[in-house]
Amino acid sequence: MKIYTKTGDKGTTALFGGTRVPKHHIRIDSYGTVDELNSHLGLLRDQDINQHYKEVLMDIQDKLFTVGAILATDPDKAVLKSGKERLNIPKISETHISKLEHEMDAMNEALPPMTHFVLPGGHQTVSFCHIARCVCRRAERLASELNDMEPFQPESLKYLNRLSDYLFVLARKLSYDLQAEEIKWIPQKES
Repeated sequence: MKIYTKTGDKGTTALFGGTRVPKHHIRIDSYGTVDELNSHLGLLRDQDINQHYKEVLMDIQDKLFTVGAILATDPDKAVLKSGKERLNIPKISETHISKLEHEMDAMNEALPPMTHFVLPGGHQTVSFCHIARCVCRRAERLASELNDMEPFQPESLKYLNRLSDYLFVLARKLSYDLQAEEIKWIPQKES
């Protein structure tokens, strides 16, 4: 299989189902940002962190491929003439969302209560996690806009929302585990 096809040389790309759209189309931007998020999670997973977090991140990366495939499918061509779905992949389910919630609850039990917003940073690994959180929020914003135009599986959008929350809690837990300073944001008064 050749990597280069030359079919995108004029600024278009094909969705699953064959529909060609401009490379700047909101659908491409949506799943492209999910792909970017997935790469950031790979970088985070490559850090010296608890094996459990690595396993959870690997599972999340798998789910993000599912979300990306859902976003990359032309809704008008998602179902074949036979009535069968074009993509033979599992959907995002409430169970996947609940797993993120369970992981957040478990991490929060070990963390001090949050009294202020937290400035990203304190340790390179924590910073990688905050970058992933921000990319996740951007993916969610783009997917939300796409959903307004062409609705897709609602659990996918919900998963992105919950994932950004998970990444925030993970950043706090990594700060705690790495004994990095968690800097509270306290607005400075002008003098």
